[in-house]
Amino acid sequence: MNIEDLLRETLSDMAHEEQPPPPGRFFQVNRSRSRRRGLALAAAAAVTVLAVGSALAVQGLSSRTAAPGVLTGQGSGETPAETRNTVTVNEGLRLSSVLKDLSIATGKPLKEFERAAKDGEALGLPAYAKGALEGFASPATYEVSPTSSPEEILAAMVTRFRRVAEDTNLVEGAKRVGRTPLEIMTIAGIVQAESTNKRDMPKIARVIYNRLNRTPEMRLQMDSTVLYGLNKFGSRASHEDLQSRTPYNTYARLGLPPGPICNPGADAIEAALNPAAGRWLWFVATDPKKGVTKFADSESEFLKLVEEFNKNRRTG
Repeated sequence: MNIEDLLRETLSDMAHEEQPPPPGRFFQVNRSRSRRRGLALAAAAAVTVLAVGSALAVQGLSSRTAAPGVLTGQGSGETPAETRNTVTVNEGLRLSSVLKDLSIATGKPLKEFERAAKDGEALGLPAYAKGALEGFASPATYEVSPTSSPEEILAAMVTRFRRVAEDTNLVEGAKRVGRTPLEIMTIAGIVQAESTNKRDMPKIARVIYNRLNRTPEMRLQMDSTVLYGLNKFGSRASHEDLQSRTPYNTYARLGLPPGPICNPGADAIEAALNPAAGRWLWFVATDPKKGVTKFADSESEFLKLVEEFNKNRRTG
């Protein structure tokens, strides 16, 4: 259900309520309806979400009269109050980076975004997210009005995620592959972080599944999860990093990390739901500059790929 349908249904509910409401109404709250109404009214009061392909426009209702043309990073309205900025949230960004980018783009304090990100229920996160926004701040291009609060902007991103979840059939697809929706988003985050191109995403997803299915013999051993747990950036974890005791160290711990390590796009989610067929257990970005990743189903093949990577690194 999108924001427009949500608002329409909520207003219809309110129109048919008895006046005045019974006293018990104030003490026995239907949590589902109360939460839905709060989100709908917040959207009606201050933000409109419009889907255009893979992009969303987020603007305060008071700024609807602003000039239609919007340039990245610059508003085109004649008055400051009507100025709107477009903000592109790229696939694979960590939540910490998303919040910083939003703060810079809107001029609003980073602390306000960080505070808003902690209230998962107010943002409309699905129950399976367990209150954490990481993984559910959907990548897209957003048009933001100065009147939009951090809560409204982040709620719009969650609304966008819900639409992607519907389009990819996330909940039912997770059941089909024997995983929870949160596990699928966790796998999608790893796929997004480890991929150099969309073409390889289903294969990388298959490597993850093959490794998970071979526990306790095999761990995931993904550098991306280790670096996330240490709040470091890069493509390779150091020997010291691999000794860390964070729950995201998939070299030391079995199974998946506790949750998503970034905010994946629809392609990564699709790959997590529909991994390619194959017996691969390893993959190596043998030529990262050209976006070449190769796969192996034996340790000997894997070592050859590592050798190829080292050769390309020396000559690159």
